[in-house]
Amino acid sequence: MGIDFQKLETFRDEIRLKTLKELYNLGFGHYGGSLSIIEVLAVLYGEVMKVDPKNPKWEDRDYFILSKGHGGPGLYATLAVKGFFSEEVLYTLNQNGTSLPSHPDRNLTPGVDMTTGSLGQGISAAVGVALSHKLSAKDHFTYCIVGDGELNEGQCWEAFQFAAHHKLNHLFVFVDDNKKQLDGLTKDIIDPLDFVDKFKAFGFYSMRVDGSSLEQIYEAIEKGKAQTNQPVAIILDTTKGQGVPYLEEKADNHHIRPNQEDEEAILAAIAELENKLGKAVSV
Repeated sequence: MGIDFQKLETFRDEIRLKTLKELYNLGFGHYGGSLSIIEVLAVLYGEVMKVDPKNPKWEDRDYFILSKGHGGPGLYATLAVKGFFSEEVLYTLNQNGTSLPSHPDRNLTPGVDMTTGSLGQGISAAVGVALSHKLSAKDHFTYCIVGDGELNEGQCWEAFQFAAHHKLNHLFVFVDDNKKQLDGLTKDIIDPLDFVDKFKAFGFYSMRVDGSSLEQIYEAIEKGKAQTNQPVAIILDTTKGQGVPYLEEKADNHHIRPNQEDEEAILAAIAELENKLGKAVSV
C-alpha cells in the first residue's frame, strides 16, 4: 500500500500550525529552527516511526532524539498532534511548572526519549542508544536531528566515527542544514564544506534531499533502511523559518521576540493554515 502524502501534508500543516500558536502564545522563542524541521518530524511521526502515544515507554518503540534541543517547540507540537498529550499543554511552553521546558526533558514530557539542549551531546546519546539496541539484538531504529551549526562541535564527529566503526545501520542522523545559526550564516562562522562528502568520509551512507519535500525525505529513509553495515546521514536542505515566507526572509530569525510587524505576519500565517485545514480562525 502506498503512502498517502495528502494525509501526510495535513499532518505537517497541523504541526506547523501548533508550533506557531504555542510560540505566539508564549510571546517569544525559537521560531526559525523549530519550523525548519517540521517536514522531517511529520514524516517520522506520521509514517516511519514505531511509537505508541498511549504507551510512550513502549519497549519495542523506535527512538527519537532532538539533539538541536532549541527546536523543542516543533517536537512538542508533533507529539501533541500525534496524541501524546493534549493541545492545551502546548500553551504552557516554558512556563513555571510546565511539562514542556524550552528544551526537551525526558523526565517531564511524554514521548521525549532523551533530554537535550547542550549542543553536541544529543547525538552522542543517540549513538549510545543505537549501540545498546544492537548489543541487545533489538531491531529498533534510532533517529536523531542535529543542527548545521551544532556540527561545529567536535564531539559530534567523534560520535559519528564511533557509530560507523560499530556499523550502527539502525542509526539515522538528519542534518537540519538551514544555513544559519545563532550568530549568523554557518558559512561565515565556520564553513561546513560539503556535509554529504564529510559523512561519507566518516563511514556513513549519506545523501542530500530537499528538506521541504515529504516525498524526498520518506524515499531517503527507505533507501537508508536498505543499508546493512553503515549508519545513515540525510542532509536536509532547509530554510530557517520554513513554511512561513515572512519568517524565512527575516534576517534574525533564530530566536524572535515579535514586534508588531512580526506579530501581524505570524497571525496571518496561523489564519492561513487554519483556513487550509478547515478550522475556525483563532489563536
